[in-house]
Amino acid sequence: MDLNYIRRLAKIFDDSKATQMIIEEEGLKIKFSKNPANANQSSDASQLFSQNMPLQSTATVFSEMRPNAPIVSPNASFTFSSESKSIEENQANIHIISSPIVGTFYRAPGPEEPPFIEVGSHVVKGQVLCIIEAMKLMNDIESDINGTIVKILPQNASPVEFNQELFHIIPD
Repeated sequence: MDLNYIRRLAKIFDDSKATQMIIEEEGLKIKFSKNPANANQSSDASQLFSQNMPLQSTATVFSEMRPNAPIVSPNASFTFSSESKSIEENQANIHIISSPIVGTFYRAPGPEEPPFIEVGSHVVKGQVLCIIEAMKLMNDIESDINGTIVKILPQNASPVEFNQELFHIIPD
């Protein structure tokens, strides 16, 4: 799970009137609570959000959020399962390629052609990873490091925002 994604969830929670929110995704459970002393007490349905989301849909739900949204107020508490440490440790080794422009993301040079890269592909500095179409101009997005692709975030032919994460790469 992406740290920026968690920050955006925290911002949404902080802006809401809910007192508790639980997110379960890919075996990871995150619990937000504005009143830690009463977190174990039962809440009515209007104050408890519990949601099981596939990771694929989160990119579209939060694509218009600012990528560096502020973290929630200090009185909020967070609880993570034991898997969160390994995710944070892995995030430190990930290099992120973000969109330099607003446009439409394409994984392949043409509709009938194979994608430039797949998850698990080894890339070298200067290799084209995708195309972003902006105002009828096709812009090649190149890798700025050597490494292995571990995640491709946008779907093919989907809109992308400025500074939106496109690829996660583990450097060589």
